[in-house]
Amino acid sequence: MTQLRNIRSVLVANRGEIAVRVMRTLARLDVRSVAVYSDADAEALHVAIADSAVYLGPTAAQDSYLNVDRVISAALASGADAIHPGYGFLSENTRLAQACVDNGIVFIGPPAAVIEQMGDKIQAKVTAIEAGVPVVPGRHDPAMSDAQVTEAVLAIGFPSLLKPSAGGGGKGMRIIRTSDEIAGAIESARRESLGAFGDDTLLVERFVDQPRHIEVQVLADTHGNVVHLGERECSLQRRHQKVIEESPSPLLDDHARQAICAAAVRLAQSVNYVGAGTVEFVVPASAPMDFAFLEMNTRLQVEHPVTEAVTGIDLVAEQIRIADGQPLGYDQGDIHFCGVAIEARIYAEDPLRESLPTGGLIEVWEEPEGIRVDSGVRAGDIVTSHYDPMLAKVISAGADRTIAMRTLASALSSMVIFGVVTNVDYLRQILADERVQAGDLDTNLLSLITAESLWEATGPPPMAAAAIVNVVRSSLPMDSDVWSRRDGWRIGAEEPLRIDWTESGSTWPLAALADDPGEAIDDDATIWLDGDAMWFHSPGQGIHRGHVSWPIDRRLRQPAHTAGQTGIWTARSPMPGMIVNMGVSVGDRVEAGHTLVSVEAMKMEHAVRAPGSGVVQAIDVAVGQQVTLDQQLVEIALGDDDEGGSHDDQ
Repeated sequence: MTQLRNIRSVLVANRGEIAVRVMRTLARLDVRSVAVYSDADAEALHVAIADSAVYLGPTAAQDSYLNVDRVISAALASGADAIHPGYGFLSENTRLAQACVDNGIVFIGPPAAVIEQMGDKIQAKVTAIEAGVPVVPGRHDPAMSDAQVTEAVLAIGFPSLLKPSAGGGGKGMRIIRTSDEIAGAIESARRESLGAFGDDTLLVERFVDQPRHIEVQVLADTHGNVVHLGERECSLQRRHQKVIEESPSPLLDDHARQAICAAAVRLAQSVNYVGAGTVEFVVPASAPMDFAFLEMNTRLQVEHPVTEAVTGIDLVAEQIRIADGQPLGYDQGDIHFCGVAIEARIYAEDPLRESLPTGGLIEVWEEPEGIRVDSGVRAGDIVTSHYDPMLAKVISAGADRTIAMRTLASALSSMVIFGVVTNVDYLRQILADERVQAGDLDTNLLSLITAESLWEATGPPPMAAAAIVNVVRSSLPMDSDVWSRRDGWRIGAEEPLRIDWTESGSTWPLAALADDPGEAIDDDATIWLDGDAMWFHSPGQGIHRGHVSWPIDRRLRQPAHTAGQTGIWTARSPMPGMIVNMGVSVGDRVEAGHTLVSVEAMKMEHAVRAPGSGVVQAIDVAVGQQVTLDQQLVEIALGDDDEGGSHDDQ
């Protein structure tokens, strides 16, 4: 590695796994790392491993990680030579890039003018067209009003896609398939994009059904050298948020690969790009040569490790070398690609509850051995609803795609996370899908792969049940008073101890399995028990969260009312977060599917809807209020008559 000339200390203006990942490269380069943190992150992993740390401000991102003045002040106070913005937060913020220049700090990224030109999706489309790169049909007029956006949707036709002009990661995107959806989609998209990026400007594009999402990694130095590091397939997405990525794409042949990579390099050259960047394309599966430009991300990408795995190039190190003013030192012919790499993102979310964000205290965090894991948390950390729900990434590599997928699935099966519900088992389910294994992907595929509990139909298998019962038996309190013990003793014979396991609304009796002396116990199982809450993991069965109970201490969850029932139904918050919109007032009549309230958490908005027709009886929250998981929001008197009192039909 070439010795750095100007950069000796780098402030990482980010948190979580990307901050940790950047700091590990800084340590390898013998460059001092400076962390920044909010109130919520005072004990975070990225703070612990940094050489020094500076407090930014309150938990809210706009008062800490998104505050340019505080980030610059932290860099100056710490003596940092440069700022690495990671991704998200201020990574594509022109004000930060320019403030670095104004204060004599090196910004590890492209110049502010390039960020502005390519970060604005509208201007980026114009730039791509001028560079001869094909684009998706759409309307990219700046600052369109709601009426103009509506006009654009109707002109382009259905399905159409609303996209924020600023930002990325799927935040604020809305697919519109009918004219009835336009007004609500515009309102929701503007609100979410304003909250995530501070900008509610929208553009409209024709939405391509069953598209492939393929992106190209580029590197450019300050000496005019531009290369590409191949492409990544990012079609496995949920709500426009990437979940599993790989390199190379299983779709492209050599001809299509050369064409799409050449287009990415041509675009980067046209804007005098500097640093690491990603050019994203939508690609019809049936006609890969008909690829079209989507956008350019002027920063490092979450999925950059798969490119590193197939090229052997440390992208963070290259970013720092380029920012230090050094030439790449190699050309396109010097870059060699080897094998296949796949990455899976681990999110704090519940796939069995529409992938809503979760949170809480991480009681157990055990990473697989022998494989790359980029994580930003550890056991004892608290996952809040204030930031992005991604906790870690697991990256596998192999000589071919089959080996890489098998390696990744095995690693995920051995990962143990207790205390916070995650998508780990859903990732295994995705990898096991025949379409995924065959490389038959598109951005809609994950909507067809419904998350299911491995125990949903039959309950825990005997070995798992025996392991659970064994732990419960050993944990039963043994009071000194023999008459108070809950060990099942009775005159003449021991009463069989009944232990029930409840998970995802289903309950199974387990204790009888432990009474079978021939029943083996799953020795590979990891179990954590706190009161009646239990977490179970084994490589073959995955992670399960349930409750154990016995007759004298039973605490089972009651099923919710559903459509068609009468009586008072209570809408509860599906996740911890903040109320961002109220769709009803007391006395309103609603029908099934009507939005009652919208809750936002971890930069994602979720609508709570009525299960059937009825009348709103009470509203227990207000816009701007923070709510907890399952907190009561709205009460509805279900039924077709007006039993809720007088009101006007909506």
